[in-house]
Amino acid sequence: MNRATAVLLIGLAAGFATTAAAQPSLPVAIQSAPAPGASPASSPLPVYRINPGDELEINVWREDQLQRVVKVLPDGSLSFPLVGSIQGAGRTPVEIERIISAALTNKYVDGKVPDVTVAVRSPSGLQFSVIGKVKGPGIFTPGRYVTLLEALSFAGGADEFASLDNIVIVRKSGAGLVSIPARLGGILRSKSVSSEAVKNIPIIESGDTVIVP
Repeated sequence: MNRATAVLLIGLAAGFATTAAAQPSLPVAIQSAPAPGASPASSPLPVYRINPGDELEINVWREDQLQRVVKVLPDGSLSFPLVGSIQGAGRTPVEIERIISAALTNKYVDGKVPDVTVAVRSPSGLQFSVIGKVKGPGIFTPGRYVTLLEALSFAGGADEFASLDNIVIVRKSGAGLVSIPARLGGILRSKSVSSEAVKNIPIIESGDTVIVP
């Protein structure tokens, strides 16, 4: 190889190196791994619906005479000044607010009703019962929505002979009843609990009866 050829090869190599350095790197898609110990988002709790026996606090803004604490009667109704009787059971507080606002419209000259707020002061009407092979069967008023697993804890837990994969939740549906099968054996008798199993634990609704055979 003569000197001229060597110089030419060195120049070409330097040119390739410069081109490679200038070439932008291709973007790489990176998927973040979940943080250690992170759990998947759980199913949201149902919107609270008013039950017979609940205590509600109702306020109409700047109307002292329209501020009341009322109790929902066993038939599901409640009474409010200038409005009369309202069917409250099965409705949300927001729905009750709208009903009261609509009923008060003709009581104001301009039809503009002040803000109405309805809050559940005491959810004492939210009840469920647990029967069967549990340590403390009975009727419970938790004051909040609970899962089936928590419902069993209210009843003292299942006894050693309980069939945890054959639990049934009996729930009111319209004028009838429906049965909802549930399995907790994989959770209560396993050394490791999968996030999927936890996510599938049903939420107890007011009036439910949990049967543990």
